[in-house]
This record gives sequence, C-alpha cells and structure tokens, in this order.
Amino acid sequence: MTENGIVYAVEERVTPEEFIAVLEASTLAERRPVDDRACIEDMVRHANLMVTARRDGRLVGIARTVTDFSYCAYLSDLAVDQSLQKGGIGRELIRLTKEHLGPKCSLILLSAPAAEAYYPRIGFTHHPQAWILGPGKQVK
Repeated sequence: MTENGIVYAVEERVTPEEFIAVLEASTLAERRPVDDRACIEDMVRHANLMVTARRDGRLVGIARTVTDFSYCAYLSDLAVDQSLQKGGIGRELIRLTKEHLGPKCSLILLSAPAAEAYYPRIGFTHHPQAWILGPGKQVK
C-alpha cells in the first residue's frame, strides 16, 4: 500500500542495519540495545510481525511485534523517523499491525515517556497493572 509517497508492507525481515538506522532516526535507540549486534539480530529474527514504512526504499518507520496472532500481541517497537513524525505514519503502522492480527487479539505496548499522550489519542486504553521483570532480575 502506498500513501503520500510512503510504501507500507508486512516484511519477513529487515536488516539489522536498517532497524538500527530507524531506531536512531526516531530516538528510540536511546532505549534499545543498538550497540549489541547479536541482540538486534535476534530482535529482528524473532519478531512475528513487522510492518514497515519506506520512502524511496529507505526504512522510515517500523512496527515490530511479538504475537500468537490470536489472543495477544506485544508491539515492542514503534519507530518513525523524527523528520516524518506527526504525519500519520505511526498510526498507519499500528492500524496495519492490528489488521494482521486475529479479531480477538489485543495489542499491548509499553510507551516511551515522550509518547504517553499519543496512544490515548489513537484509541489505546491505559492499563496501570503492567509489570516488568527486567534483565538481570530473578523471581524471588
């Protein structure tokens, strides 16, 4: 699908270099392990659903999701090049992601601090009961 010169697609894989470039262009790299090549490669390899936005072949947006396609989907990364933000690319990436999930599948995400006000505007409901067991932490 093409809209305003942006080509949207579901892609099996993007290269680690493309993924890192769009993370850096979006500022999401501040919260992602872009200096850990093996981790980035695994993030790309093990995603179940990647919806992309490209302009002239260059990756300018991505929605990277881990999902069972039936009950729940974790939208792990939503990154849009800063120079193209506020133009509807993020909204379209989310819409297409949801379109590729089953009708009973919930889309779940953890917001970057700067994006907290964005998600309610496009229909997400805040869920205060989220919990994280971070890297290096063990169940007590």
